[in-house]
Amino acid sequence: MLHYWTAVILGLVEGVTEFIPVSSTGHLILAGHLLSFKGNTANTFDIVIQLGAILAVVILYRQRFIGLLPQRDWMNWSNKKAGFSGFQGCLLLGLTTLPALIMGRFAYPVIKGYLFNPTSVALALAAGALAILAVERWRPEPKADSLDAIGWLQALLIGFFQCFSMWPGISRAGATSIGGFLNGLERKTAAEYSFLAAVPVMMAATGYDLYKTWSEFKEGDLLFLTIGFAVSFITAYITVSAFIRILGRWTLKPFAWYRIALAPVILLFWPD
Repeated sequence: MLHYWTAVILGLVEGVTEFIPVSSTGHLILAGHLLSFKGNTANTFDIVIQLGAILAVVILYRQRFIGLLPQRDWMNWSNKKAGFSGFQGCLLLGLTTLPALIMGRFAYPVIKGYLFNPTSVALALAAGALAILAVERWRPEPKADSLDAIGWLQALLIGFFQCFSMWPGISRAGATSIGGFLNGLERKTAAEYSFLAAVPVMMAATGYDLYKTWSEFKEGDLLFLTIGFAVSFITAYITVSAFIRILGRWTLKPFAWYRIALAPVILLFWPD
């Protein structure tokens, strides 16, 4: 039997962790172990509540997404002032999404079969933390201080960094932010592009997962799914808004130290 408090707790975990560099997938795996909510049904539920977090970003950045829709002269390649809008904005998101789609297509069985466990998550949390600390120490001087200043090569390279997030515990937000920093994006710009770039790749990944595993749910589970989706949406909306506000005062170092503290706890208390 599925308990509604499980949906609430996991929705909170997803909403808080999806768009900050601590790995939502890793935290959901750990929370599932604590709540004894495991298996194919749990994996599919985790996918559904990710859609709630995605919707929060779409609404928060609705003007940006509306600006990507086809308009007059939408495919005018010579428009140097387009920035992150119209065809040029779609091209940037497409370039960032493409590497993860290709890798995910071929690596999906390995990822699901071997990496969704607490030990793997702990190792990924530690590795990602060291990467964050190194980049915060040696990142290059920012050159792009707005979304409109991002170029196609920067978008593609961020996409390659996004591939690292397929290892649960690395964090998609962390991987794309690091990619943004190393490609000259200012801190807030890197975070905002990370949010926007999450939408197409997460929609593709969740859509594929739902297609493969939707049969795990029964009609009576609809309320359980709805609760998790709603809690994830509300929590992600609040978290993204707060995260952008504090980036002007914080680096990503506190998140790295949190990851380092969490990794040995996982190894000690949540064995495979």
